[in-house]
Amino acid sequence: MYRSTALAKKSILILGGARSGKSHSAQELATKLSNKVLFVATGEALDKEMQARIEEHRKTRPKSWRTLEIPTDIGKQIQKHVGNAEVVIIDCLTLLASNLLKDEPDYPEAEKRMAAEIDRLIACIAKLSCIFIIVSNEVGMGLVPENKVGRIYRDLLGKANQLIAHQANDIYLMVAGIPMQIK
Repeated sequence: MYRSTALAKKSILILGGARSGKSHSAQELATKLSNKVLFVATGEALDKEMQARIEEHRKTRPKSWRTLEIPTDIGKQIQKHVGNAEVVIIDCLTLLASNLLKDEPDYPEAEKRMAAEIDRLIACIAKLSCIFIIVSNEVGMGLVPENKVGRIYRDLLGKANQLIAHQANDIYLMVAGIPMQIK
């Protein structure tokens, strides 16, 4: 398969199911690579449960890391705020897809927006000299969602994961907290 060299500097995709250890693994890897880390969080605290999750994640990050909390347009915002970061963690594409779908529930439009978002992210990664660690859920291994929005979401995220995976240097699939390298 054709593989672009756009992300040849170093990009790592960490996939897995919910609570499989993706974020922990990304943070552990970043800590080994540098103390100059920009953590890009895409989650939005839309309810109390999500607020608690976000707060739990905040507590796990070293204080020396800078955090950028943005729901969309991450490529542009990373370029603005990267500063002296040597590692950028994006956690996660899963919530990015959810944020885009929330704003645009129509499939063709949501698909265009997601593709544009990923294109901008890939361009950002190609432009910067940082190591990128990208976290995303693998949602295509379960049942076909019973509702339209669930199917659209699964399709959007699956395509986004493929675009990033084709460009990434390394890909890990997290299973029960254990990273399995698949590329």
